[in-house]
Amino acid sequence: MRIVTWNVNSVRTRADRIVEFLHRHDVDVLAMQETKVTDEKFPYDRFTDAGYEVAHVGRNQWNGVAIVSRVGIADVEKQFPGQPGFDKDPGKPQDVEARAIGATCGGVRVWSLYVPNGREIADPHYDYKLRWLYNLRFHVQDQLRTDPDTRAVYLGDFNIAPLDRDVWDIDFFDGKTHITEPERQAFDALIDAGLTEVTRPLTREHYTYWDYKGMRFQKGEGMRIDFQLATPALAATARTGFVDIEERSGKGASDHAPVVVDYLPRESSAAFDEVR
Repeated sequence: MRIVTWNVNSVRTRADRIVEFLHRHDVDVLAMQETKVTDEKFPYDRFTDAGYEVAHVGRNQWNGVAIVSRVGIADVEKQFPGQPGFDKDPGKPQDVEARAIGATCGGVRVWSLYVPNGREIADPHYDYKLRWLYNLRFHVQDQLRTDPDTRAVYLGDFNIAPLDRDVWDIDFFDGKTHITEPERQAFDALIDAGLTEVTRPLTREHYTYWDYKGMRFQKGEGMRIDFQLATPALAATARTGFVDIEERSGKGASDHAPVVVDYLPRESSAAFDEVR
């Protein structure tokens, strides 16, 4: 099964490009982030006409996450249990944003995640980001405690560069978000909870995001902030992967590149390991 994560930075702007990508790379499941559209205005027909089912959550022109699948979509959840909300005014209701959607696709539980940016270290959004990640960790722990053999993947834009080499210039990010120790500890807590970061060994040390400003892509000044984190049962079946850097180039591209991973079916994986 070929599973992809891609922050598309507006699904309506790039619908044709996304569908072309699905066909060109023979994608089974695509997790999208930053669709930037409400549920009512999502271009469902563009994907159903291409042979894919769609699950989406979008409440305004910001955020928004989706899963499109040609291997089925079932048991859709439009937030993970315990997902915190946010409002910059702590006295107002802390509304849950459209940042997580889960569905079962071809026997795999897929979670498309758009982790809060954090904005600035002193901003309330930074604390919200950390709470969001730690509550996600508690959800992962609960799932693996209930079913250690569950086949699930948590993938998306994590807005964290876990290692210094995941940014083009670590000194440039001094005093900024995405590389701080609390953020990295929150990311590592997901690994400690039982997930495996399958993308790094399969896709080499490629960046996944380049800011539109400052000719970052042309200069090779990027960040690695998009990942696929799999449960042990699924991670054991991960075999190949790549970052489609070409998709970041050209007119009308998103500022993120798709991150692709191929997983073997459970039965094929067992046979593969036996032969190996």
